[in-house]
Amino acid sequence: MDIKEYMQAVGRQARSASRRLATATTAEKNAALIHIANAIRREKAALVAANAEDLAAARAAGLEPAMLDRLTLSEKGVDSMAEGVEQVAKLPDPIGEMGEFKFRPSGIQVGKMRVPLGVIGIIYEARPNVTADAAALCLKSGNAAILRGGSEAIRSNRAIAALVQEGLKAAGLPAECVQVIDTTDRAAVGELITMREFVDVIVPRGGKGLIARLLAESRVPMIQHLDGNCHVYLEEEADPNKALNIVENAKTQRYGTCNTAESLLVDRAVAAMLLPPIAHMLTSKGVEIRGCAETCALVKEAVPASDEDYYTEFLAPIISVKVVADIDEAIAHINQYSSHHSEAIVTENHPKAMRFLREVDSSSVMINASTRFADGFEYGLGAEIGISTDKIHARGPVGLEGLTSQKWIVLGNGHVRA
Repeated sequence: MDIKEYMQAVGRQARSASRRLATATTAEKNAALIHIANAIRREKAALVAANAEDLAAARAAGLEPAMLDRLTLSEKGVDSMAEGVEQVAKLPDPIGEMGEFKFRPSGIQVGKMRVPLGVIGIIYEARPNVTADAAALCLKSGNAAILRGGSEAIRSNRAIAALVQEGLKAAGLPAECVQVIDTTDRAAVGELITMREFVDVIVPRGGKGLIARLLAESRVPMIQHLDGNCHVYLEEEADPNKALNIVENAKTQRYGTCNTAESLLVDRAVAAMLLPPIAHMLTSKGVEIRGCAETCALVKEAVPASDEDYYTEFLAPIISVKVVADIDEAIAHINQYSSHHSEAIVTENHPKAMRFLREVDSSSVMINASTRFADGFEYGLGAEIGISTDKIHARGPVGLEGLTSQKWIVLGNGHVRA
């Protein structure tokens, strides 16, 4: 296979399909989604069998248990995948929405209309359910999708893609609206991220290594986040019970997610009161505490933290802790060390809470709530394609609206410019 020729063909087909999909009605798109969900349920056994082949090859290749867990697609997982597609069908269609109309002195009326981005390339690792999720979100938002899953899930992704294309054709839409790259050659990624003539945006969903490579090599704009170094800050007027519960949930509910808290900041005025019970809770759950000198003096189990620890997304039962003088130091620390993903303050002081919201430069900022809420479903988006820490276009959890753009529209009645 000539990878360049193959990818150029995929790109041309996606661009052509995107023009048809941009004119599709909500009824057509929803019909395709329902057909896809039904096909996924019908072929449950075949999907699990294809996934079993991927798992066998992955085990033989020595993949780590965490990767095997993400790769696994059980019968329950297939049901959840079908439900996810159906949920997208129930979401409001953002395409064609018009608003923000204003009359101008000239007499024209100026507003905006929501439109698809065009062709979205999605690069992801391990999880085969992303194939269905991404296809559904792109389809509902009127975008053609080029999906490049990890080589470890190639059989699962091919099987899911065949059902997606079956559903598209059943609804009268081009099968090429969703294409899965049918090669494990890494050169295909290099082509995908440089085909500006065919691809409008890249959405990477994977580890730090993948994102770093794409940031260095991509010529196509991206919606991405590099990592999730999230903070919880306990201000001096924090309620102790709220503080304990929020830190417990933010850090220990799940260790391997991008919205898990990796750093804890505590005001010096209340550190002696708040840190010992929180540290006991963390260590009882097997969490290693890496702290500043003041933290180590208050918590005998803590080990000294390096400056690098404060920059690190651990994705493990490890947390960095720092005692800070006040909210000024807390905000400065977060803006320096965080990955601008999600940060939380625990406080009963409303003015300081409002200041935290204004001055912390992250895609999600929370008052008296766990960072684990930074999620498209929890935000009411219904589903998400990923989380963006960029500032241009989409920021935070990216749902259907984040996969669209707006164009200006002008309403006149024979108006000409003076």
